[in-house]
Amino acid sequence: MAEKKAKPQEPAGYCTTAVLANLFDITSQWVGELTKNGILRKHDTEVGPRYNVVEATRAYVKHLREKAAGRGDKDDTVAEKEAQKLAAEVRIKEAKAEYTELELQELQGQMHRSEDVEKMTQQLIYTIRGMMIALPGRLAVDVAGVDDAAEASVIIRREVNAILDELSNFKYDPDAYAQLVRERQKWTVNDEDVQ
Repeated sequence: MAEKKAKPQEPAGYCTTAVLANLFDITSQWVGELTKNGILRKHDTEVGPRYNVVEATRAYVKHLREKAAGRGDKDDTVAEKEAQKLAAEVRIKEAKAEYTELELQELQGQMHRSEDVEKMTQQLIYTIRGMMIALPGRLAVDVAGVDDAAEASVIIRREVNAILDELSNFKYDPDAYAQLVRERQKWTVNDEDVQ
């Protein structure tokens, strides 16, 4: 019968990856990552590569302190980038929510786009312009038939007041703004929608 070879004993002060992982309460894969990143170091022993327990403990504690102080390694950079990515996604979602809220306010007539206000203001200006251009034609015959400047002044004042009265009837029209929104959104109004 062949004698079994005695398993070599672990050198004092050294341990395997599994034992170190258990000691640090982390996974063996994480120990491997820390080794790959140069934080932990394996030593060649008569039983194979092993970690020096004291050296590995000091290195891991130093790593944790640096991480806590914000001077971490590549993993911290990855975590920081992930946090930045998450923050960017949050900002994007908040912006989309804000845009949707503004769009809803516009559709409800609580808010108007500047281009719609500009268009409505232009329409008012064109109305005023048209009235002013028509004024001389409306007054020419009446003013020509009077001999007195005071009487001509009364006729002119009466026509100007008529224009001002007409302009004073210009009111905010939510339906006109709603129509502009429908045109911009290229919505069609069904016959059933018209009341």
